Amino acid sequence: MRPPQAMPAESVVGAPRPVGRSDQVPAGGPAGTPGGPGRPAAPLRPQPVAVHHEVLCVNAPAMAASGPDGQLRGHGLHGFYRNGVRVLARMELRLGGMEPLPLQGTLTSTAQARFLGAVRLPGDLDPDPALTVERLRHADGVETVIVRNTGTRPARLPLEIALGTDLGPVAEIAAGHRPPDLPGQVQSAGLRWAGPAHTAVVGAKPSPHAVLAGAGVLRWDLEVQPGARWSVELRAELESTSPGPRPPGGRGTGVPLPWSEPEVRSDDARAAMLVTRSLDALGGLLFADPDRPTDLYPASGAPWRFGLAPADALWAARLTLPLGTRLAAGTLRALARRQQLTAAPGRIGGLLPGALRHGGPELPPTCTATEATLLFVTVLAEAWRWGLPHNEVADLLPAAERALAALREGLADGFVTDLSRPAEDRAAHPVAARAEVQAQAHRAALHGAELLEAFGRPGAEEWRDWAAELRGQFRARFWVDDLSGGRPAAGLAPGGQPLPTVTSSLVHLLDTGLAGEGGRHESLLDREQTRLLAQRLVAPELDSGWGLRTLSAKSPRFNPLGHRGGAVRVHETALAIAGLAAAGHENEAGTLLEGLLAAATHFDGRLPEMYAGEQRAPGCPPVPHPAACRPAAVSAAGAVHAVFALAGIRPDVPGGRVLVRAASTAPLGELELTGLRVAGEPFSVRVSRIGVAMVEEAPAALQLVAR
Repeated sequence: MRPPQAMPAESVVGAPRPVGRSDQVPAGGPAGTPGGPGRPAAPLRPQPVAVHHEVLCVNAPAMAASGPDGQLRGHGLHGFYRNGVRVLARMELRLGGMEPLPLQGTLTSTAQARFLGAVRLPGDLDPDPALTVERLRHADGVETVIVRNTGTRPARLPLEIALGTDLGPVAEIAAGHRPPDLPGQVQSAGLRWAGPAHTAVVGAKPSPHAVLAGAGVLRWDLEVQPGARWSVELRAELESTSPGPRPPGGRGTGVPLPWSEPEVRSDDARAAMLVTRSLDALGGLLFADPDRPTDLYPASGAPWRFGLAPADALWAARLTLPLGTRLAAGTLRALARRQQLTAAPGRIGGLLPGALRHGGPELPPTCTATEATLLFVTVLAEAWRWGLPHNEVADLLPAAERALAALREGLADGFVTDLSRPAEDRAAHPVAARAEVQAQAHRAALHGAELLEAFGRPGAEEWRDWAAELRGQFRARFWVDDLSGGRPAAGLAPGGQPLPTVTSSLVHLLDTGLAGEGGRHESLLDREQTRLLAQRLVAPELDSGWGLRTLSAKSPRFNPLGHRGGAVRVHETALAIAGLAAAGHENEAGTLLEGLLAAATHFDGRLPEMYAGEQRAPGCPPVPHPAACRPAAVSAAGAVHAVFALAGIRPDVPGGRVLVRAASTAPLGELELTGLRVAGEPFSVRVSRIGVAMVEEAPAALQLVAR
């Protein structure tokens, strides 16, 4: 079967093609494998960079990475980066010719880190170190070094900081390539390095006493009295020396976050930590659209996908709608400007960009252009329900209509496969119709019908009729009977044969979307089928105890580190929690939530994109994935969504009401959420220990309905 053609993923800051991961399909065969009889073997490529132990600061479009000791050694991903270029690869500090003994290295926020080390004075008989060295690092390229003397005699010794850079692109560095260092030159109170397209400059305040350009060393001769401190600030900056389009920047000074800052109080303290740190992580990924700097959208993740991936950006915007509609509005507008307005010969118009993504060891690849195009309609409709102003919805409605037109044109045999492929190619080389794509298309059709009807556009009934027809076909052809009662197929092969693979992607069948009057749209599954799916999700074959595996542990091709072959993806576990709770399967939702919260404590409240799907065991923390993005937009937003879903807030601002249906099992005990936003105004709710919801603050114009 030939892989479907894919639209290239847009990358706003030169984000690299993921290396050493299985979420994208390579153009040729695996590197380092024989080329076949009579062909020379392909050269072995370098080992991809792993970052699971690195301290990574992120503040789009900048980031910094080092080990826990704070030293930038030029190894792996070490360095300061801006717009996909390594500004500084080495920053190694020595005091009196010695590296400080590492004591602690940790993030204080997504954008900042603190490193602490100790140094004993030469000849000091006291076993306690007299000097501490503190390094305060910001992703933007600023680092402050503070030397404190807590001893009883003056400290006279040199401080040397060795610097160097290769100005390498992050894509090459991620692949394990290490370009040679560039020669340094003295510039003012620091050093500079010049490359073909960029120049890097490092300045220091106060100025160093000596600058050794050949060795790349800045030196200060210190004399620190007992009880005193001395500090220096270093600033690394990147300058472009070649013309080209201006790269997008991050959230500018004075530009507020595109969401409210909630307060979470709960009997389970893990919930508050998870929400606070997840939103902090998401804030570090925010980019400003160059065409409209007030429109903010999230990058997919750092360090590997530090750019705009439409599907991931839309998921993050959708899952944070309880905090306001500004992120959704900025993301939708940014993507509408990138929508394929006219179809190329043989191709469908109205699509959003999307990369070809690996489907795992048992399923064919998929193209995220389809997911993003369908999700655009859903995010616009749900943002409208949460209170996106009428005029902003109207401005975006033509883009949603183009997305619906792409869906209509891409239908084949009643099911949706890959909208990015021409009809002739789909006919000549058919691919499987995946279950989650049918769920996304069904939801988009119903959301599209609501928008069209509300704004006086034609076509609403046709989309409702098509959705009803899809439901009937899905229930008839996608269900697999077995001894446990049955389960949905992961997909239908081109000949119509169900693919019995059990994967976490089935959770999308529970995500029916927000409907009018705070209701839920009808599911592709009937009630009994939904119950059986709920039981399957919490069975040990999928539930690792830390979250849902992407592939059943019973599969002979299960790999706990496989991105789509067994690892836990936070986003899908969060969707399962919300979908199960909304469908009335609250005990199952609570089981998965407990696993996610337990994993979060081991990751310091900052959940990565994914981690190993090994079975949870006492005394064994979850195993990190060496190539996972952290932070990642969908995991950060998904973690927030998993907590907020327990309150069951379902607004219909155009209809003038808010439905609140909290989880009656109250898996977090008492839960109080303040600082949410409905219709742009504050909204607060408290859920008691017996699952009774009480709205404590809401817009006066909205009718409150509790169930």
